[in-house]
Amino acid sequence: MAVPSAVAGLLRRPARLGDEVYSAIFSRIMALEIAPGARISVDALARELGVSQTPIREALTRLESEGLVVKTHLVGYSAAPQLSAAQFNDLYELRMQLEPFAAAKAAQLMPEAVIGQLAGLCADMSALAHNEGLGAYAQFAQLDMAFHDQIAASAGNRLILEALARLHTHVHLFRLVFNARVTADALEEHNTIVAAIRRRDSLGAQTAMTAHIEASRMRFAARYRQ
Repeated sequence: MAVPSAVAGLLRRPARLGDEVYSAIFSRIMALEIAPGARISVDALARELGVSQTPIREALTRLESEGLVVKTHLVGYSAAPQLSAAQFNDLYELRMQLEPFAAAKAAQLMPEAVIGQLAGLCADMSALAHNEGLGAYAQFAQLDMAFHDQIAASAGNRLILEALARLHTHVHLFRLVFNARVTADALEEHNTIVAAIRRRDSLGAQTAMTAHIEASRMRFAARYRQ
């Protein structure tokens, strides 16, 4: 099954101008420098980043497909709103149904080369976890998205892949709270999932993903207890 666009973009080298512009806007949204619901000016971003409007519009279209940007007819672009408490709970209920199954299937079907790429994403996240600041946190969120997308893509079930892609889970969650423990704890959980997939241990991968999703829910739920 084809690698999701989010994963492909991270694995592509060298980065193109469009990728750099996308990453710059992605980081601003994830760091809440562009607030949820705020209007996004194409002209202002073009001036700020020193590029033409074309790569800005391309990046915003990509961010729209990932759920971070909303385009309104005759109005323009704005940052997507934050998840409500009800949406948060619904999201985790659905994740718990889909992602452990996807991890179990990935343990059976994922090619060795792709397992290596998955481990590489974990290594990249580990390097970022030692960096401070919202910029590194935003990059971690992008890699986390790629990690989960790759597992879904390797499960051999297109409906699961499409359902999870439509949720835009990770980019929305990482906007909820900036906390270094979110990255540190997720690293250990990711490594446990990869180890089970590498062993071709379907039950172990399913159990590890279940534990990861539940732990993730507890970390981000703090946003709604404030």
